[in-house]
Amino acid sequence: MQCDFLGLPRSTYYHMPKGENKENLTIMQMMDKHIIEEPTAGVLTMQSMLRDRNLSVSYERVRRLMRKASIRTIYPRKHLTVLGEKKYIYPYLLNNLDINRSNQVWEIDITYIPMKQGFMYLTAIIDVYSRYIVGWGLSNSLDAGSSLKVLKEAVRIHGKPEILNSDQGCQFTCKGYVDYLKANHIQISMDGKGRALDNIYIERFWRTIKYQYIYLNPAQNGLNLYQGIREWIERYHNQDHQGINRKKPALLYKNVA
Repeated sequence: MQCDFLGLPRSTYYHMPKGENKENLTIMQMMDKHIIEEPTAGVLTMQSMLRDRNLSVSYERVRRLMRKASIRTIYPRKHLTVLGEKKYIYPYLLNNLDINRSNQVWEIDITYIPMKQGFMYLTAIIDVYSRYIVGWGLSNSLDAGSSLKVLKEAVRIHGKPEILNSDQGCQFTCKGYVDYLKANHIQISMDGKGRALDNIYIERFWRTIKYQYIYLNPAQNGLNLYQGIREWIERYHNQDHQGINRKKPALLYKNVA
């Protein structure tokens, strides 16, 4: 009855998908750390980095694991982010834009989060003016539904932004995501292809949370990871940030939102 309610065949319920082996998980973690230090590293650079660490890995394997870990090189390239339909791709709206208030511009993105065994994906939405994280969520897949769920919850709690910027990943260049933004009269902005720096504020947040928490505290499981991230983000919101003139995101967001 539970499977029928969820629309799942019983065979799916009993099926335990096979995860990546231990070596692949190690490689993904190493590449995730390396891309933060060298954002222009592509497949060949990653392959050389791994070879320097006595790991002989084929080009195709490196490329597959980069895609699985949602690792994106920051410069125009053969894309690793899987694009959606071209009709759902929108122009970048933030060039020379004076961002001077909360809920004017949000940025959304997804990143790979390693654990002691396995990994998950973190979706987060940052208010650019205050650097406040208006929404976040964990998923074990890169499906579009998980990101849209995070967005809907953020809008429910904080109201809608004027502009929402994302990359051109398939989670954001799909009918469900675009239709939701249009229905709520939210302007759609997307990075240029291969230009992750167009989404710079959420990219900086990834670097901060990974170096200050994720890499230092590898989670045992999904629940442990969720609780740890929730506590860390609460501290993040209530610390002074140099990028906003040593103000606290929570106070800056709530004072003017």
